[in-house]
Amino acid sequence: MTPSPSDLLASLGGTPGIPWPDAQRQAAFEHWLTGLVASHGIDTASLLPASGNASLRRHFRVSCPGRVPTSLVLMDAPPPLEDVRPFVHVAGLVAQAGLHAPQVLAADVEQGFLLLTDLGQALYLDALNAASPATADTLMRSAITALVQFQQRVPSAELPPFDAALLRSELALFPQWCVSREFGITWTEKEQVTWQRLVQLLVDSALAQPQLAVHADWMPRNLMCRATASELPGVLDFQNAVRGPITYDIASLLRDAFISWDEVQELDWAVRWWQQARQAGLPLGEGMEADFGELWRALEWMGLQRHLKVMGIFCRLKHRDGKPQYAADLPRFLGYAQRVAMRYGPLKPLLRLLEPLSGAKVTSGFTF
Repeated sequence: MTPSPSDLLASLGGTPGIPWPDAQRQAAFEHWLTGLVASHGIDTASLLPASGNASLRRHFRVSCPGRVPTSLVLMDAPPPLEDVRPFVHVAGLVAQAGLHAPQVLAADVEQGFLLLTDLGQALYLDALNAASPATADTLMRSAITALVQFQQRVPSAELPPFDAALLRSELALFPQWCVSREFGITWTEKEQVTWQRLVQLLVDSALAQPQLAVHADWMPRNLMCRATASELPGVLDFQNAVRGPITYDIASLLRDAFISWDEVQELDWAVRWWQQARQAGLPLGEGMEADFGELWRALEWMGLQRHLKVMGIFCRLKHRDGKPQYAADLPRFLGYAQRVAMRYGPLKPLLRLLEPLSGAKVTSGFTF
């Protein structure tokens, strides 16, 4: 028998580890879930948090005894700060591209509630951290193959543009939240001019690249393991997909927020992506099509834009959203940024802006 909303309210309210700061939203969620119990065989008493998230979205996992699949995932994305419509839209595009993504089984887009198929709990990040070098290589090659398929088959015309305004707004997070809020540093007028010149270089480089479908967070925490390492991974967290620079996602995969590789390994995987992209007919442009060195430069500059943005986001999560754990990875990103700034002459002025954040003066020269 389908439980009444009051019965469901009691069962969910007593579930450990699921706080509801807004009683009205809790009641709306439980009322919506009640209507799904019979059709999907949901055991409401099994509701548990499914994963952490840097956004305001929350995910819960529920069991469906005697059904296939045996579990489903619920998304709680409170409007107006979250909007599930892009997720629903891109989920359809990713599925049409032949990739393994959560299927939307039920949705209340006005309230921000979704019922999704469950891709499991085996994160790529966990698997890579535990893997042998050979298994890690297989996993990453599968992620690269899936990325090329995403870039080739997801229609970029159906995605919003990753334009100059968005690139600049992302970069602005770095001085606002990382430099000023986290480190308490106020740039001089000269330093502000230096920063604006660097921003222009990065924006120009990104916009000069061929533009196609960009997941915008293609990293191991958003990829799910399948039965074997050679199978293409499941894909999550694609709601921010845009039409943008071709190197953005491969840069995200190779220089991740939570796991790092030596540069020889990065280069090996980048070459493999480049070769597959050419074979798939992706629009690399004349320069990157013929010259891996030019591709690598574009990838590094694109990665630098992302890393500066992410440092700002991580500091904002700490100071605005009460999630300090993300700021622990700032040294990883400072290392990425310093490495790229040292290598390319036009980016060398960034080193002087980064030195007060890392506490280490960088005196190495540049190569390009």
